[in-house]
Amino acid sequence: MATVLICRRFPRLSRVTAFSTTAKCKARSGSSKSEQDKEENPETANTRSESAATIQLLNPLDYRVLYNPSAYAKSRAASQQHAARSSGQALGDTFTSPGRAQVQHTFGNASSQALPSIRNALPKPKSKPLLKQTTSACLSVAQTKEETEEDRREMHDSKEDPRVFQKGRPEYKSLSYDKFEPVETLPLEEGDSILHSVAVCKGSQSPGTITDYFCKLSRLPVEQHAALVSEPRFNTLCRCAVKNIRLFSTSELVDILKACVRLVVPPTHPLLNACENEFCRRVWDMNLDQLLLVADCWRCLERSVPSYLSILFSYANMHWKDLTLPQFVQLLYIIGEGRRSPADLTQKVESMILKYLDSFTLEEVGAVCLGLFKSLSGISDHVMRKIADRVYLQMEDMSTYALVNVLKVLRYSRVDHLPLLKELGKVIPARIPTVNIQGIMHITLTCSSLHYFDEGIMAAVAMSLPSKVTYCRSKDAAKFLWSFGCLDYEPPNEEEFYSSLIEQMHRKLHEFRKYPEHLLTGLLGLAFVKRFPEDLIDYALRDEFVQKTRGSKYELKKDLFTLSKSVEIECPSYQGSRLPPQLYQEMTEMVLNFAEQEIYVRPEIVEAVSLLESMLGGPEYVKNHMILPHTRSSDLEVHLAMDGHPIPFNLKDPITDKKLKDFGVSLTDDLMTQLIKGRCNSLSPVEVENEARTPGQEWREEAGTPNAGDSAALSGGALLADARLQVEPKSERCLEVPPSLTLNRQPRQVKLAIQVSNRNHYCYCSKRLLGLHCLKRRQLQQLGYVVVELPFWEWFPLLKRTRLEKLSYLHYKVFDPALLSR
Repeated sequence: MATVLICRRFPRLSRVTAFSTTAKCKARSGSSKSEQDKEENPETANTRSESAATIQLLNPLDYRVLYNPSAYAKSRAASQQHAARSSGQALGDTFTSPGRAQVQHTFGNASSQALPSIRNALPKPKSKPLLKQTTSACLSVAQTKEETEEDRREMHDSKEDPRVFQKGRPEYKSLSYDKFEPVETLPLEEGDSILHSVAVCKGSQSPGTITDYFCKLSRLPVEQHAALVSEPRFNTLCRCAVKNIRLFSTSELVDILKACVRLVVPPTHPLLNACENEFCRRVWDMNLDQLLLVADCWRCLERSVPSYLSILFSYANMHWKDLTLPQFVQLLYIIGEGRRSPADLTQKVESMILKYLDSFTLEEVGAVCLGLFKSLSGISDHVMRKIADRVYLQMEDMSTYALVNVLKVLRYSRVDHLPLLKELGKVIPARIPTVNIQGIMHITLTCSSLHYFDEGIMAAVAMSLPSKVTYCRSKDAAKFLWSFGCLDYEPPNEEEFYSSLIEQMHRKLHEFRKYPEHLLTGLLGLAFVKRFPEDLIDYALRDEFVQKTRGSKYELKKDLFTLSKSVEIECPSYQGSRLPPQLYQEMTEMVLNFAEQEIYVRPEIVEAVSLLESMLGGPEYVKNHMILPHTRSSDLEVHLAMDGHPIPFNLKDPITDKKLKDFGVSLTDDLMTQLIKGRCNSLSPVEVENEARTPGQEWREEAGTPNAGDSAALSGGALLADARLQVEPKSERCLEVPPSLTLNRQPRQVKLAIQVSNRNHYCYCSKRLLGLHCLKRRQLQQLGYVVVELPFWEWFPLLKRTRLEKLSYLHYKVFDPALLSR
């Protein structure tokens, strides 16, 4: 029996594709487990993209191919099985494990891109199998080595990576636990002897002896630790320690805690409960080095100790002036890992950063920034700029991990430090291929959060991401999509880039049930660049998913609103789930209420509205509102007839504003003619038009328009002014004819959506529009509006100029002849 395996390496894709002689044989390769942050559950495996090909056999009789995964991938079988299960959970994703491939007599055409030659698929003479086997083995080894290297780069140890700074100074040895410190391994026989002594003495040992037992047992071979912790005699030793907890000296108690770290004692163990209580009682009798070391041990044990940390912070506050540089950095590390920032330390932290800033190593700068970011500590612009000043001058020498930590706090503080961002564009693109996926995500997210567009960075990310995409958590995939959409950037490999991320979103669909905000984040990013994966959208708009969003710590109704309305406008053929009408109404009211309080009252908008009303003839010619409430920004709507005349449309029906009372109407011939024919018989069409014009007096007087007709306005209320309706109400009010009855038909018109933009609508220091506003303008155009912009770089300086200059500018914008041609 002949066995054929053809392997081909695709550029930029860290995977091998196996081709067999079946019509379709899907090959998969597992990827190593990537470390997850505390926000999400770890994934045991990720699936890689699948490939399929067909081969035409010249003589397929009695020939078959055996599926042999070990020939092209040596990934763990368990990981592959889990990957298949995870992939099977994805929406619209089916995955069948390939088994023994049976030869078929009819095959499709071979893929010219996938197969270098059809001859490679044919059985070889018996004299050459060794060469073929050797070649396949070499390819497999090379591939395995490359994937191992890729896996190694992607590994992120959330416990150890933030502690790298501790290797930079010898002082940290007394402040932190070093798990890599070499210790002499204890022979198993000696360990068994200790446990025998514990069983015989049954708690009669002295505190010193108990401490010595813990230290020695922690030096047993690592593979013995799990068995030891569950050993009854070890539990007897622990009970003995708890019983005598107050008899230990502080240094002995610290040694026992360090032994627990080496043995990986569970964080809820009764011994640790007793140790925490005793350390809290002794805090004020300990020195700061001991306190920081104990806090570090709690972190290594992954035990939450809020009471201990609270006392530690109070101690540090009282001894703040005595803190050395290593003590300060270690304290900030502990603050960050505890995810809480003492309010009374904020100002002192900033002063200490400025004091030691020039003396920090670059890794310590990164550690300080990570501590500030994790604890959500507010930091002043002044201090952030000082840190950025230090970093951008030495960025080439800084590790990528430390640099990413600086970017995190820069993003959080919303500080626009242009020299650092420019230097980032020079340094980081070349590093991107060697950075793990979470680091790349934070770099990309920093750019989008600060609205800073650097094509070199974004293109480098886009080119590297498809081969790394299976390492993305749901959060990572969503943030990538959001960042590229926010900056409205479609890279050169856009199809490969977006398709790989959308596939990963499918694979991670099960994670979105726990973190619904990530799915909406990714879908909005796709919507910004006019991509609407309908199956994912249908899932996101289902009632059960909408219910899940209500349990999120984020307010997601606005995102649902924006997504659903965008699909309604841009995907008219969409047949999937939609939000219920009551949610639309609720969100519209909420957004409009916010706009009335925060948006419509902005000076640049108020001024534009006032001047447009003066120029066009009154408030009925301009409407300040949100044409598209789901885009969360305002529009000044103006309607123009095809001859350029403004058309009144912002009219309130007078009947709706008044209570109807008894009245009488004298029917005259003229009134009957108007009601039947739509216009007064006593006026010619020209006279009606002339009568209807209400010139913008203020505009003509100040702007000196030679032709009053250019700025005249059709007034619906004046159309029948000469009809002299004889109305005799019994009250003192008279009934006006509704405007809807005054015009027998609407003239052809151009609807303008005037955008009073500000710098937050654009990328930083550029005229590149952000994704949300690209989406809005695209949708306005689809609804028949002509978008006219008053860009902030033109309109804001004009606010300080004369009224005549502003009116002249608005006239130029509104009455541009090119608008009517659209």
